[in-house]
Order: sequence, then structure tokens, then C-alpha cells
Amino acid sequence: MSARHTVMAVFVLFFSLAACSKEDSDWAGTVSDSAGVTIVSNPETGIWPPGEEWVLEEELRIGAVEGDPNYVFGRIGGIGVDSDGRILVLDGQAQHIQVYSSDGVYQQTIGRRGDGPGELRFGGAPLIGPGDTILVPDAMGRFVCFLPDGSSAGGSRMELQKGVPVAIRTTPSGLLVAQIRLRDAGMATGEDAMVLLGTEGVVTDTLFTVPSDELRTYGSYQIFFPKRIWDISVDTLLLVGDSDKYRIRVYSGAHLDRIIEKPFDARMVTDRDKEAVNDFLRATFSSTGRSPEDVETLVSMYDYSGPFPAFDAVFAGPRNTIWVQQNQAPSELSGEEFETFNPREDFGLPLWDVFDSEGRFLGVVTTPNGFAPSVFREDKLYGVWRDQYGVEYVLRLGIVRNPGPGIE
Repeated sequence: MSARHTVMAVFVLFFSLAACSKEDSDWAGTVSDSAGVTIVSNPETGIWPPGEEWVLEEELRIGAVEGDPNYVFGRIGGIGVDSDGRILVLDGQAQHIQVYSSDGVYQQTIGRRGDGPGELRFGGAPLIGPGDTILVPDAMGRFVCFLPDGSSAGGSRMELQKGVPVAIRTTPSGLLVAQIRLRDAGMATGEDAMVLLGTEGVVTDTLFTVPSDELRTYGSYQIFFPKRIWDISVDTLLLVGDSDKYRIRVYSGAHLDRIIEKPFDARMVTDRDKEAVNDFLRATFSSTGRSPEDVETLVSMYDYSGPFPAFDAVFAGPRNTIWVQQNQAPSELSGEEFETFNPREDFGLPLWDVFDSEGRFLGVVTTPNGFAPSVFREDKLYGVWRDQYGVEYVLRLGIVRNPGPGIE
């Protein structure tokens, strides 16, 4: 779905998340305790008054339709940002990493397609490890490593005997956290483990386990299913979203500190929703040369039992704010938007619910249409923007903090 972005903060906005009496009087939620876990129940309305929400403004765009090949991307597969603000962009087609300065000037290309040292095969988003080392997990179960100057530092095999990595995140300090789908004798156990990784891809500690959100059940693939969505903050707070409800769990290491809730009206999948996705699937399968009979067989394998998930993504924002992406059903679209619905790209709305460090709902921030966030660094958000022709660019957005309550 998405890719990760770039930056150097020329200036840094200070967000102090301490509560004040003005905030408390504006927030209409409740805080309770359950067995030592703080439960924050939010109202539908946030603290920010109308017109005083945060705003995102474009600061930097990298990419081109044609011309200098160092600025033309085939398909952006991930973005990383190091301590100097350099932007590292994995091109999923070329299987190499383009490196840009904090102001978007091309510097060098790292890696190439292959299976040897310094080579990539279906590489994922570049992860910035300790000392600005560059770590790239790939589909072959490897951790490919580069030094900050781009030279190869070898690689290693990840431990796959007990499970398969589903997602890996990193903090600016280089801490690596992974979600591992556990297996026993080659069979899925129904649980995922949240673990700490060393730079060689070795599990150094298991924090806790959660039920898996398998995509396939009883011989069919679920389309709109509750997802386990997570991210890690700069202060190593682990955010785990349960999208069957509007609920975010906040862990400090292995300890569950608080649960953040917000009202959510469950929506069931309609025939019109199913129609939009089936049309997309038919077009996708037909483009591979399959016969009409095979296409219909494949489409019939998808399960549309609802309800829709409560949200689509969770991001750790500046100073432990929490950003939660709203979603939309295809049936809410009309005209060309409905006819061209792509469940990989169009399910998440460009609207993000923002919560402060205590879990109180502040309000909604809007991202550009066609923008898929990748990573926050300081008060900058990096991501991939696709224009109307599907051309991809790296975008850096800066937060403009209006003088509303909630964060001074």
C-alpha cells in the first residue's frame, strides 16, 4: 500500500502535550481504570475548535514523469529518512535505493537486483538502523545491510523457523520492532508475536502476542476484514489498533498502559460495495491472460462478510500524538470514482483523526488526495503521492500548527 518518506527539519515545532485546565474543560470524554489499564473514552467531537485544526503544507516533492532517470520512479516500494534528513527511496521495479539530500537533490544509488551481497530481491522499505546503517528486508527472508555511505555491509538470514515477518518498523534511534506470524511445524498457530529485532534480523526479545488477522479463512479470502494495525513512536510506545472496534492499545514495552476508544457505527458490506471490488478483481485477473471461467472462479473465492473495519491505518505522530486514518465504502462513491475503485489505494480516506499523548481526540487533519503516508520525522510527514495518471512522487508535508487548544 504505501511507501516511506524523507526529510530534514529546518526548524522544529515544539509540541508540549501536557494537559492544562483549558484542555480539560474543552474535552468531553471520560478516563477510567480497568485492572491498572487506563481507558480513555472519547466523544465524537475533538478539542480543536473549527478553523484551528492542524494543517499539512507541501514542503518538498521528488519525482518526474520523464527526463533525468534519477528522478523517475518505476514503483516506490518504501521510504526511509536517516539522522541527516537524507531521503532513501526503494524503487520496487528497479530493486535499488535512490538517495536524496534533505532538499531533494539526488546523491547516489545503492544496491541492485540480485541475490548476492548488496543486492535486493523484492526488497521492502529501507529501515534506518543504529548509526544510520540501512537495512532492507526482502521476500527471500534476508536482511540486506548497507553502510551510510552506500557500501555493502553483507546481510543475514532472518529466523523463519518459528514464524514469518508480517511487518517491521523502526524508530529514529534505530530500534527495530517486528510483527511475526507464528508457526508450529509449518502451520499457522493463529497468533502473532510483537518482537524486538537485532540488526541481523534475529529476535532478541518477545514483547507479547496478539491474535492473527488472517486474510484467508475457510477457503476464501476476506476483503473487508478487521485488521491488526500498528506503529511505534519515537519514545518506543507501541500502538496496536484493533479495527473491528475503534480501539487503540498503547504499550510501553510489554506493558499495556492505556486503551483509547472513539464512537464507531458499524457498517455492513452492501451489494454495491461487492460490485465495485468484483469489477476491480475481474479487471486485475483478466489482465494476466486468464480465461473468463478462471476469472470468475477466482472472484468467487472472495468473502464480503462485514462489517467494515472502523479505520484503515495507525501512525505514530509528533511527540506521541496518534493518527488514525478514516475509511470509506465503495458505495459512498459515485461516477468515475466508483467505477475505478481500487481497494488497495482508495479504501483509506485523506482524513486522519488525531489524538494527543493522553489519548484525547483533538480533531481531524487532511492529507492530499492520492497521498499515502510512510513515516513521520519530527513535525514532517513523508509519503508517496500519485497523480491522476498513476505517476508516483515522494512528498514531504510540514505541520502548520494553528493556535487552537490541545497542544501548546
